[in-house]
Amino acid sequence: MRTQNRRAPRALCAVAAAGTLITPLLAGCSGAGGAGGGSSAHSINVLMVNNPQMVELQKLTAAHFTKDTGIKVNFTVLPENDVRDKISQDFANQAGQYDVATLSNYEIPIYAKNNWLHPLDSYVANDKGFDQQDILAPMRTALTAADGKLYGEPFYGESSFLMYRKDVFAKKGLKMPAHPTWQQVADLAAKADGAESGMRGICLRGLPGWGEVIAPLTTVVNTFGGTWFDKDWTPRLDSKEFKQATRFYVDLVRKHGESGAAQSGFAECLNNMTQGKTAMWYDATSGAGSLEAAGSPVKGKIGYVPAPVEKTKSSGWLYTWAWGVQKASKHSDDAWKFISWASGKDYEQLVGKTDGWANVPAGKRTSTYDIPEYRKEAAAFADVTRDAISSAQPGNPGVQPRPAPGIQFVGIPEFTDLGTKVSQEISSAIAGRESVDSALSKSQSLAETVAKKYR
Repeated sequence: MRTQNRRAPRALCAVAAAGTLITPLLAGCSGAGGAGGGSSAHSINVLMVNNPQMVELQKLTAAHFTKDTGIKVNFTVLPENDVRDKISQDFANQAGQYDVATLSNYEIPIYAKNNWLHPLDSYVANDKGFDQQDILAPMRTALTAADGKLYGEPFYGESSFLMYRKDVFAKKGLKMPAHPTWQQVADLAAKADGAESGMRGICLRGLPGWGEVIAPLTTVVNTFGGTWFDKDWTPRLDSKEFKQATRFYVDLVRKHGESGAAQSGFAECLNNMTQGKTAMWYDATSGAGSLEAAGSPVKGKIGYVPAPVEKTKSSGWLYTWAWGVQKASKHSDDAWKFISWASGKDYEQLVGKTDGWANVPAGKRTSTYDIPEYRKEAAAFADVTRDAISSAQPGNPGVQPRPAPGIQFVGIPEFTDLGTKVSQEISSAIAGRESVDSALSKSQSLAETVAKKYR
């Protein structure tokens, strides 16, 4: 989850646990670059987030996909918060304005439960060239709903890992373990603090948002033995393990983290790492591409190791932007042809040859990591990224059974609102405005309200 604050989608938050809509929804309005409304038999409407790799896809579509298939693709491309709102409105209403949309592994199981998505199993079975088994197993699992059917195909994926300055560590005589624990990371952060002028030991997200501070913090909670809810939906935010993990995270970033940590998210930590202001950074694997990009001041200076652990074997999160087909779409066959192309092996080859191998939408296919050109371009982080995604366990990320899937989130509609409110309390603790105990006491009450809906 590499982007900044993830505001709760209005329609999604209105979905009850049973999957019924309990508040009216705003009607969708036309968006930038889009062509809503009716489609011919050989025209589909795609609503997607404006991430760079999606924008590149838009540029390549007409000259390649449309030329080969005759299917015109009308794109609506919007910033993440806006696209989430627009998707939830159109899909919840089953308005059918958009045939395909970019959804994450958080939304897809929820949308599937509410009968908003078209299952893709029959298309996968009949499309021998797509090679579904080549999709990394955690991605296949994350995009399969409780009914056992597949509802999404990943465009690209990510996990989380620890990034560190190899040259700074060598100069200070520090050694990064191949599989560090969080306590080892804390010790290294203390020793690396001030290694260079203005350099802090580590950068960790502190910015409010269920997709900002909550994402890395929840992975720490998991590996420390905590959980948001136990299997019976009892909230556990005031448990010993949750408190221990949160105190550890807050103390670490307050003692050895970046200045202004309570307002720092992915973008700020990426900037700090690129500018040499931090010796370590725990965050999304997607950050490595920017650190190793041509012209980056730290290119070749960064080492990458798995997400730190305590009580679990792995702790990296799992996230993907994936394609979902609206149930109301009248052009699902053409929609699948687009998905098969955009998430297929040939598309990766196309991007590599036209836009450079560093820009390939990786993190979804096993075969990507066997492409010589990609391995050369992404040699510093490719294997660690693949291993992080492969070892992710969305259904079992901690030491106890969970009532809902998710590693850095809880896979229920209410989590966007709950996670955002809890994040505000945690960020306040990072800023020193309240204690961790006070923050978690308030958070426990918020979680109790949500839990009542599921008991």
